[in-house]
Amino acid sequence: MSTLMDERLALAALAVAVNTAVNVPDTGPVDLADIVRVPAAVQPHRPPVDLYPTPVAAVLQRARARLEQDGWCQGATVDQDGARCLHGALRLEAASAAELHDALTVLLETIRRHFPDEETVPGFNDGRHGPRAVFRVLDQAADLAHARDL
Repeated sequence: MSTLMDERLALAALAVAVNTAVNVPDTGPVDLADIVRVPAAVQPHRPPVDLYPTPVAAVLQRARARLEQDGWCQGATVDQDGARCLHGALRLEAASAAELHDALTVLLETIRRHFPDEETVPGFNDGRHGPRAVFRVLDQAADLAHARDL
């Protein structure tokens, strides 16, 4: 029995020697942006590549970009640092009261699909623990508005 164990240990030692003798080719420096992902709350602003061609969908998409750029807040339309809530971002990006109304209507419908008890857009905004859900519903609302040709 001990000879069998000696053979296994010798084979294992040989495997370690072979594995450590392999030359690893030099690699270039690693770009941490390819590896490290930063939470959405601190992502650098990236303007949308393609705005939706439909006006309400474009407003929703611009509002998301505005929140990424200026920051997201709760409890105020605009805080002392210039961060905005959902309603504040939409109000800034809408070209008219009718466009704002349509964007808020589509957004509230999208919110209620995932959060059926939410009664208002500001209530949803103030009930989140971070901007991730806010960004997600804005994206989904823009998709819905575009699908409805709004």
